[in-house]
This record gives sequence, structure tokens and C-alpha cells, in this order.
Amino acid sequence: MLRRCMCTLLLCFVALAQPPPILDYIKQTWPVLTRSNQDLASAAPDPKFRPAADGRWPVYVSRSADLPEKSVDLPNIEIRKLPEDPAQVRGQGLLYLPRPYVVPGGRFNEMYGWDSYFIQVGLLRDGELELAKDMADNALYEIREYGKILNANRTYYLTRSQPPFLTEMLLGVYGRTRDRKWLEDAVPAIDKYHRYWTSEPHSTPETGLSRYFDLGDGPAPEVVAAERDAQGRTHYELVREYFRTHQVPDYDVRQYYDRKTDQLTPLFYKGDRSMRESGFDPSNRFGPFSVDIIHFNPVCLNSLLYLMESQTAEIMHILGREADSEMWRRRSQDRSARINRLMWNERDGLYYDYDFVHRRVRQYPFLTTFYPLWAGIASREQAARVARNLPKFERPGGLQTSTYLSASQWDAPFGWAPLQMIAVDGLRRYGYREDADRVSKKFLSLVLAEYQKTGTIVEKYDVVRRGTDVSSEVRFGYRSNEAGFGWTNAAFTALFDELTPADQRNLLKVPEPQPQHARILMANEPLSTGLLSYSGRVTLWFRFPER
Repeated sequence: MLRRCMCTLLLCFVALAQPPPILDYIKQTWPVLTRSNQDLASAAPDPKFRPAADGRWPVYVSRSADLPEKSVDLPNIEIRKLPEDPAQVRGQGLLYLPRPYVVPGGRFNEMYGWDSYFIQVGLLRDGELELAKDMADNALYEIREYGKILNANRTYYLTRSQPPFLTEMLLGVYGRTRDRKWLEDAVPAIDKYHRYWTSEPHSTPETGLSRYFDLGDGPAPEVVAAERDAQGRTHYELVREYFRTHQVPDYDVRQYYDRKTDQLTPLFYKGDRSMRESGFDPSNRFGPFSVDIIHFNPVCLNSLLYLMESQTAEIMHILGREADSEMWRRRSQDRSARINRLMWNERDGLYYDYDFVHRRVRQYPFLTTFYPLWAGIASREQAARVARNLPKFERPGGLQTSTYLSASQWDAPFGWAPLQMIAVDGLRRYGYREDADRVSKKFLSLVLAEYQKTGTIVEKYDVVRRGTDVSSEVRFGYRSNEAGFGWTNAAFTALFDELTPADQRNLLKVPEPQPQHARILMANEPLSTGLLSYSGRVTLWFRFPER
């Protein structure tokens, strides 16, 4: 049915020899990736699941919300009230949001927590202020109605959030609108979301810092449904095989795997879900599969909470609430002191994650070492030490996520747009402009060269080999390289805008090879597996198979 809906579009454009300029393509992508409750036929389908037996997709509204307009009579949609207990949901479905939102693309046809911040950066850059504000308003709505900013607005994500960028999003909009009333109305949600991260089980009394911790139990539904290898084995079956055949010195594997029964334990699934709340799913940053994350205070999360606290102090100052501003400022100062005391490793000159059980850092070089620079926590001396460690990460196509090969997508040799942004902005903040420019040009030239070959922008890149063919290198988690792609689009424009005009001109002079069967979708033409996103407004480039 979805194919029929898309293929009846009267998009009878003449096939072109090459894709449009990349900045034009990115700007044109935002409406294609936009979803809303006014267009549930595009918003509700979930590439990670199948519809119900009757072909309909459930859409859940909170118990206090009204039914979405123009939705009751849609033949492929069933509107349901959300149960008070998320465990009572029968049939995974979309969670209602009141405003339009931008999805990442590909298999991710919903609004994601931390993706939304990076996407919003791109929207603001491209003059899409109303949509950027819609993204922030939806985040506030999720806090009010669902208790937190969700991993994404699907029912199987109700038990966890994602890295907290809320105040960054709010101040990004306020910087354009100067709407003090809107900012003041957001304060209760800021308080509520901060409590989510600073109350148990997310807070750890041993350190006064926070951790990722999913509130649900058992296997993650989206993993069971959609993360399988070529033989049909799920991620969890591959993990069991790994535990059977490998020694694991990183943690006591008996917590997570029962060798006698060849079963993963309930604590494994708790750790696995919590790793997904971090957004870095998966890597070996917290041991194999990062399942030990529940015993760590991550440097990325606590840097973001420092930023949230310091920015809330700024918001309170804007609103004239000086006593509240000072309270939030003290909170941020206390957190930055704890980060520098517990997470800074003087010998290595890097920030690491803190194991609060064994009271030590895990010396696993990871690009999150740049978060304290991006947030302004590091001293000048610490920033200099981190900058001198750039060769650990810098490769021909930008920065690799870690220094280890683990066959997981959030380790070497892969590079991801949001971490390029954070690292580069951290370097710029402390005056390392040449390093920032060099890294930016490496990553931008990779994204541009691959776009000119294929006509698409994707979610992750092999920065060592300078390519996008990553499926054979990824063993754990999903292996696809999704096209779209929200945060890569935004990061490209953000990094590009920070270059000098001369560097911008030189970058865009990269030779333009002919795309491989990239062209505008024709009316009634079958879609390839390279579908960019589900939308009723497809006017962008797609890859088609050989004929």
C-alpha cells in the first residue's frame, strides 16, 4: 500500500546527469523528512516492524490528549489511548505529537531525542524557524505527557530517553524569536526533565553524577524485530555466541550471561537497553556491547547535564529570576568540578567515563573526550592535552569514533556527523582553529564526494577508507547505512559555515563524477531498497538497481 501511495505521485521530471548542489539538496530534504499528525499515513508506518494483521498501524495518544484531527477515517490507521502502564501496550505504534517534526530518514521514521538537536541546528541555518520551534515544542510536550524526551516517539521507546540537549534547543529558538513568554512557559518542563536525570536510578549517590538507565526490562522490541544478520540471527543471538567463544576481561561476564544455560540474564537486557538510551548503540566503550554502562557515569551525559544546568541559569537570568539563576549556576559548577576530579586522566590527557563501582576510569579513547571542551568544562591546559591527542582519532575522512575495532558501528573505523560537530566546536572554543578547519574539511570532503557519487547523504561513514559501504564491517547491531540523513545534513551545513569563504569555494570544487543511476523518482516507478524516507512529497534523489 505504501508503495502504491508513493508511486501515484505525478513527479514526471526529466532525468538529470548529476544531483543538485549539496547545499540545495540539504535544504530540499527538510520537507521530505517532515512528519505530522495531519499526515499520519506517512508518519505511522515503522520500517522496523510490520503493521497489524488488518494492515493498520496503531497511533497512541496520551490519556489527557485529544484525538488528532483528520485521522479517524484513515483506512490504515487505528487511534488508541495509551495505557497508564506502558507494559500493557498491545501492538507497538506511533506516539502522538502535536506539532510537525523532522525524522532522520530510512528506517528511522520517527522523531529522535538527540537527533532532533542536530537537525534543529540545520533547520535554523536554512531559515526553517517555525519547524525548528515545532521540534522544541514537541520535546516539551513529550516531557509533559510521556515523562521525558523520548528515545523516539514509538511505544517501545517509552522506557528511556536519549542524551539531553533540551536547553540547547530552547535557546536556539529563543535566539531568533526573543519570546520570553515561550521561554518562561518551558521552565516547568526543564525542571521535570532535569529531575529525570538527577534522581535515582539515573543518579548515582556514590559520585553525585548521573548515568544512563532504561526503566524497562527484557529484550528491546526493536532489536528482536529488526536487527538480524544475513542468516536471520538477532543481535542477542550473536552476543550469546560471542560470550560462548570469547574471554571477557572487561567485566564479570557472569552478571550478563549464564554459561550453563546459554542465556542472557535480566541484567544484560537492562544494560543493553541503557546503552541504547546513550545513543551509542552499540560499541565496546563500556566493555563488549557496552552492556556494563549501568555501572558508569559517562562523560558525555554529565557534560550535557552541566550544559543544561548552566544554560538554565542563563534562562533564569533572562527571565529576571536571579535567585534561581544562582542556584542553577551552583549546580553546574559542582558538576563540572566532579567531572574534572573523576573523569580527567592526567597521564593520558583525555576525559574518560567513570566506573563508580570500582572507582576508576575506563581508559577507552572515545570522541566523547571532546564533550567537556564543547561544553566549556575543560581548563586551557586540559583542552591543550586533548587537542594533542587528535592523532588518535584523525583519519583521512575525519574523526573515527574510538581507537578500537570492535565490529560495532560506534567504534573505529566509523565517523558520525554529530561527534564531528562536537569535537570541531570544542576545538574552536579553545582556539584550535587550524585543527578544527582541517578536521572539518576532511569530513566535509568525504560527505560531498560520496554524495556526488550516489546522490544521497547517509548516517555514518568509514573515515579510514573514505567511503559509505560499511555493511560488511558491522557485525553487531543493524548493518545498514541509512539514507536521509537528518543529522549529517545539519552537520554538513554547520561545519561548512564555519570555514573561510576561500575554504568553502575550494571544497565545492571537488570533481563531480557521474552518479550511479541517481535521478528523480518517476511516476508509477517501482521503488528501490535505497528509499530515502517515507513521504508523500518525494522530489529528491534515489538510487536504483542496475537495469
